[in-house]
Amino acid sequence: MKRYFFFLFVIMALTMSGQGYFEPPVNSPEIAKDGAVTFKIKAADADTVRLIIDSRVDTLMKRTGNDTWSITLHDLEPDLYMYYFIVDGMKMIDNNNAHTLRDVKSVMNTFVLDPKGDCPVAVHNVPHGEVRAVWYDSPTLGMKRRMMIYLPPGYEESHQKYPVFYLLHGSGGDETVWLEQGRAAQILDNLIAEGKAVPMIVVMPNGNVDEQAATNMSAEGNVQPTFIHKKWMEGSFEASFNDIMNWVDNNYRTRPAKRSRAIAGLSMGGYHSLYISANQPEDFAYVGLFSAAINRMDQGKSKIYDDLETKLVTQFKQRPRLYWIGIGKDDFLYKDNTAFRELLDKKRLRYTYHESGAGHEWANWRDYLIIFTPQLFK
Repeated sequence: MKRYFFFLFVIMALTMSGQGYFEPPVNSPEIAKDGAVTFKIKAADADTVRLIIDSRVDTLMKRTGNDTWSITLHDLEPDLYMYYFIVDGMKMIDNNNAHTLRDVKSVMNTFVLDPKGDCPVAVHNVPHGEVRAVWYDSPTLGMKRRMMIYLPPGYEESHQKYPVFYLLHGSGGDETVWLEQGRAAQILDNLIAEGKAVPMIVVMPNGNVDEQAATNMSAEGNVQPTFIHKKWMEGSFEASFNDIMNWVDNNYRTRPAKRSRAIAGLSMGGYHSLYISANQPEDFAYVGLFSAAINRMDQGKSKIYDDLETKLVTQFKQRPRLYWIGIGKDDFLYKDNTAFRELLDKKRLRYTYHESGAGHEWANWRDYLIIFTPQLFK
């Protein structure tokens, strides 16, 4: 009898819980073999429900039952997507999807669309590299700081030395964002497995020098993420970059030579890449500017930013093997990048230019990484 009442109690508890144990689950997103994606949400009392996907989709959903809204999209390209719902003006995540990512302060659901098994940002059955979260000493900044490092497949088993690619994030990001939203590890795994890229070490530091690490990963505790930092583009990160390079060369099997180093970044990271490489032309043979924030914010004076034109001429006299610029035609930084290219043209400095559709968004930056990386160290 006691056992009977115990099981009855368990059943009642599960029934009354908010988990809806006996309620048929809503499958969202539901991905069909042909790549069609169906989103569903239960919102019985809602008047309108909208689906927002990155900056690519903003569409009304349709009521398909007494309490369910849904929509099916047929034209999404294979990629990583972040999305959320707006129910009567209120933002809501998809509670039926356990996969989420943070973009500064916004939390969104995610899914990877890979209907044919060839999406370059998806996980495939290939040899996988290793990602490490490491802490390094920065004497220039007077603190220990955190960064992420991708080691190519076979690093631990081999004794060879590897080239190094320094990959920098944009405003609002941190050392984790190229791995999470950028899918850098999956992209590198797939490119290396396909023979399109040489095995390399990829270093992803935190470009916000007023913090040790990503939110909740440092001794500062529960600090809320922010888009604008006190020291984001005023020279401190560029001036301290040798601390990162020295630590990497001292702790990993690298090839510490210009021909074996690359640097690239998106937005603020593109800005950092521009000035780090211009001030250290002897250190980087490959430079990538992904939707770069070309014009410096007026946040104080630093010799890092002095006389850029002269520094660029000196840099190009040393013949970088690749100086790559990518920008979307709808990017709000398009005009600044155009003006920068006009400066390079005026000085007869050779570069490679890639113009894509859309604007300042991860879909472009992932593509730029896929295009840029195979050109390195060959």
